[in-house]
Amino acid sequence: MASNKLLRTNEDIKFHLSRLLPQVKDPRVNQGGMLTITRVDTTGDLRYCKVYVSSLGEINEKDFKKGVKSAAPWLRRELGSALSLRYTPELIFELDHSIEHGAYINRLIAELDIPKEEGTDDDGD
Repeated sequence: MASNKLLRTNEDIKFHLSRLLPQVKDPRVNQGGMLTITRVDTTGDLRYCKVYVSSLGEINEKDFKKGVKSAAPWLRRELGSALSLRYTPELIFELDHSIEHGAYINRLIAELDIPKEEGTDDDGD
């Protein structure tokens, strides 16, 4: 279980990155879809930080990863100036597909809840 300090640090990183990510000028990062940081996992020694990003709209995953990898030093520097940490963690970005998966599951459940038509009879007569 993560400590309270680590949980607060994760929330601070998430807050500051969510404000910094739209400022990235690289068109591979801001491809027209709305980006949302869904989760941040930082290691206990604050050396590495895995940032999970979800996109509303179509996004090219390969280009996005290249774009955020090239923008990561700038994001790290800005994050280091905003937070007072001993170490500014190295940022590792991953696309989070959980929202898309949840929407897919909701569509499947909605298809199962379709009411039966009045004219059909299940008795077999």
